[in-house]
Formats: sequence, structure tokens, C-alpha cells
Amino acid sequence: MEGTESVTRQRAAGRDGNQQTENTLMSGKPLHRFVKNEPRCLGIVILIFGYAELFMGFVLPEDYMYNSRRLYIPFWQGALFLTCGILSIYTELHPSKKLVTVCVSMYSVSLVGILVSFGHRITFFGRYGPMRYYRDSSPETEVLCLEIILFISSVCVFGLLIFLIVSARFALKSTHTQVIVQYIPQLPQNEMSH
Repeated sequence: MEGTESVTRQRAAGRDGNQQTENTLMSGKPLHRFVKNEPRCLGIVILIFGYAELFMGFVLPEDYMYNSRRLYIPFWQGALFLTCGILSIYTELHPSKKLVTVCVSMYSVSLVGILVSFGHRITFFGRYGPMRYYRDSSPETEVLCLEIILFISSVCVFGLLIFLIVSARFALKSTHTQVIVQYIPQLPQNEMSH
């Protein structure tokens, strides 16, 4: 067993103005290994890339030249990034084995989508090479620059998703050793007799 130290988390729940404190002792292992890697922060970054992808899809001209908007790549890939980001944020706030499994599945689907967009964008770069329009400020150059920006952002999200998948898989692999001990304070004897 790796490390036996426990982490104490306190939750305060207010009922009718009264504050109750519940202490939960959690081991530093399984799902909390995933939470320790801060998927919330990475989820926020993925959300930003998703919004950028989505909004760039509106800027790309559809009929002017062959680009990724023809296959609606910025829209569905932006939606996948947004979903992954939201799931990452929610998973850090409410970690559970089911939620981490859903995250791994969604991350995997997003990776497949990124690979499809890589193939399409590399074909685009081959067709409209960067050396062909590098001096003028024509619409082709603008579309090419947008596609390069989207390609680079997809590479960044690809790396983040690989990291999140690996950390989530390690967390799911060791959930059988997870220990959660809840401390529920007992009521004093005089209050129980009422």
C-alpha cells in the first residue's frame, strides 16, 4: 500500500440556520488521485478551447474554399470539448467511480474526433499549403491561418485529454482499495431521551 496518510474533508450543511459539520476521512488513493491532478483546472482550459473552436466555426466561410466547416468540424469538436470540460469540472466537485468512467468515455470519443479533424486539416494544409499564400492578405491566407490556429488548439487539447485519460484510468484501476470512513458525531445522551 502506498502511503497511509488520510485527508480530512469537512462539509458544512445548513438546515434552518443551524450549521452541521461532517468529517469525512478519505485515503489519498483511488478516485482522489484523479482529483489530486485537478481535472477542474484542466476542464476550464478545455472549455476555453471548446468555445474558441465553436466561435471560429462561425467565422470560417462555408462555400468559399474547402475547409473544416464543410464537415462542421468546429461545431461538433467544440461541443465535444465543452462537454469534456464540463464533465471534468463536475467530476472534481463530485467524484465517483461512475462519473470518472463517463469522463474516460467522453475523453476517448473526443480523441477520436480530434484524430478525424487532424486528418481533414492535414489534407487541407496539403491542398492549400502555407508557402502558397504567405505574402498576401487574401481570404485564402486568413482561412489558412484560422485552420492553423484550430489545428494547434486541437493538439493542445489532445495532450490534455491523454493526461486526463491516463490519470483517470489509474484512479479507476485502484478503486478496489479505496477506503472511505465517515465520522458521524453521536448526539449527547440527554438529547436522545427526548
